Amino acid sequence: MKEVLLSGEYDMVVFDEINTTLYFNLLKLEDVLDLLKQKPEKTEVILTGRYAPQEIIDIADLVTEMKEIKHYYNQGVEARVGIEN
Repeated sequence: MKEVLLSGEYDMVVFDEINTTLYFNLLKLEDVLDLLKQKPEKTEVILTGRYAPQEIIDIADLVTEMKEIKHYYNQGVEARVGIEN
């Protein structure tokens, strides 16, 4: 994670579901905040997942929230391997 972000090789780095990881205390918030402070100026960082901590929201340039309107799960379609689980 750290090596990829700090390498300067990438214009964009996506940390998929990192907010959920923070919520379940699988990573330390302080470590993620420290890493984000070190990111190269030209690198765009995207953090995804529910339960974004307020500290992440406070330093973010853009925060969005997705809202489910319709989901096939409600019509009986079970989770698919590699997609939902």
